Amino acid sequence: MSTATAPVTAEYNNRKLLGTFLRTRRESLDPNRLGLPHMRQRRTPGLRREEVAQLADVA
Repeated sequence: MSTATAPVTAEYNNRKLLGTFLRTRRESLDPNRLGLPHMRQRRTPGLRREEVAQLADVA
C-alpha cells in the first residue's frame, strides 16, 4: 500500500467536489434575469464560465 497516492486521490476528490459545486451554482442563475444579452443557443442551462467572470469583473 503506497501513501503517495492518498494525497493525489484526496486532491482529485476535492477538485471534483469544487467543480460540481460551481457548476450547480452557474446552472441556477438565469442569464436573462442578470441582464446578459441572448447571443446564441445554450446547450446547458445557466451561465457560462466567461459570463461569471464578466459579472465578477475578473476578465
